[in-house]
Amino acid sequence: MPAPLPILLVPGLNCTPRLYAPQIPALWEFGPVTVADHRRDDSVEAIAARILAAAPPRFVLMGLSLGGYIAFAILRAAPERVLKLALLDTSARPDTPAQTERRRSHMELARTGRFAEIPELQFPLLVHTNRHGDGALKHIVVQMAQETGPEAFVRQQYAIMNRPDSRPGLAAVRCPTLVLVGDGDQLTPPDLAAEMHALMPASRLVTIPDCGHLSTIERPEAVNRTLAEWMRS
Repeated sequence: MPAPLPILLVPGLNCTPRLYAPQIPALWEFGPVTVADHRRDDSVEAIAARILAAAPPRFVLMGLSLGGYIAFAILRAAPERVLKLALLDTSARPDTPAQTERRRSHMELARTGRFAEIPELQFPLLVHTNRHGDGALKHIVVQMAQETGPEAFVRQQYAIMNRPDSRPGLAAVRCPTLVLVGDGDQLTPPDLAAEMHALMPASRLVTIPDCGHLSTIERPEAVNRTLAEWMRS
């Protein structure tokens, strides 16, 4: 049996360890699994530094959406510590003006006592169009928002809005990399995953069918199969 590899999972915006609840048992056979806390800082660099301070010397790194933006910051700070990298439903690009404007409106809701409205606004963009009526999935999204809270949500939005363009550094990533995306991801669509894959020489691209942005909880079986196969490769 190969030596266990510590696995570090980084959630997305307004997400908690529940985002990876289906993956933790599936990944456990490969090594100890930890979910990073990304709620306490307002820049991807500061979040990455806090995560690195608590992380094992070397580890497998997986991040979804904001978790991917943080993964790029970790790679910039300590590339030698990342054994393998999985980028799930994320992008290497900086925020667009339209995205930043939407974030500012959500931050204002959070600051003015209307944070409970945010999961309602986000949900249709977070999941595939055929899951808009999925009450169980929506319940998870609402739970994660409640666990995150408005203050941490605002900090995370600041981090996302001010993140740098990570594309110039992608060619230097030498660790084995998985780029995974849902075919119906509206927030970080498949063309952005293809862009990252094209810029990363050691990457593999996988598209999950009938899946939106929250692939880990929308299509957990397909994601788990892909991750397990990649971990064994």
